Amino acid sequence: MKTVKYILILLLSIGTFNSCLIENETDIDLNDDGPNLAGFEEARKTLPAIADGKEYDFDLKVKVFGPTWMDVKNDVTLTIAADPTSTAIAGKHFKIKNPTITLSPGDNMLGLFKITMLTAGIQTPLAVAPVLVLKVTQVTGDTKVINSGKPITLTLNYACPSFLAGTYSVTVTRIDYTGTVTTYPAYDEVITETGIGEYRTSFVGHYIPTNGSPNGLGVGTEGFTFQDVCGVLTVPEQNLNDYYSNIVVGTDFGSANTTTGTLVLKYSISFAAGIRKYEATYVKK
Repeated sequence: MKTVKYILILLLSIGTFNSCLIENETDIDLNDDGPNLAGFEEARKTLPAIADGKEYDFDLKVKVFGPTWMDVKNDVTLTIAADPTSTAIAGKHFKIKNPTITLSPGDNMLGLFKITMLTAGIQTPLAVAPVLVLKVTQVTGDTKVINSGKPITLTLNYACPSFLAGTYSVTVTRIDYTGTVTTYPAYDEVITETGIGEYRTSFVGHYIPTNGSPNGLGVGTEGFTFQDVCGVLTVPEQNLNDYYSNIVVGTDFGSANTTTGTLVLKYSISFAAGIRKYEATYVKK
């Protein structure tokens, strides 16, 4: 009797195990048969533009994705519109020139949807940046592709007009980790615009021509990056010359006086022995 009992238990166990396997296989098959989705690749993005009256175009990545997206053989057309939750106003902050975009198998079901940011009549700085929420409202062309339902949230960042690029006469003051203050004689330096409200100097710290460094440090990307937001200058954290492990970072807000053409930047550089602080005054030539 005991032997028969054990055999029955074994058979029941095997049956239960097999039913689990069958159920799991069914789930996998269902997943393979699920719909493909069409939508934006990113969930959020910041769009920067100078409030200079111009229109700025930005491309947003859209795609078809899912378990069998590579088997989609037909073109798919997406219709995109602003969601009512947006604080950005059509015709004032943005416009959509073409609300549809077609994705094709020949392009791997990828595409770029264009959005235009408007700046005419915008007075900067704004207390709050407008937010534009875009959603795919309709998908046509292939029954195996449906709307993903996920929006993209765009923060429209309006920057003040910034024209700080040029040649400057620069005076640098260094405060050592021992408290020693050193002011170096003035030298000429070129500041280059690298982005909207973003600039790069030619030298950094005390690695300057009047301190025996006519070519700076000689490695990496000479100088340091700073940003201008409506006359307030900041030095974001970065590696020295984008090369060394020493950290360059702002110690306080700087300033840009467009009337006199004078810039003031305050930052520090970390060294093994401690942190050195710098204040550099740039007078436009």
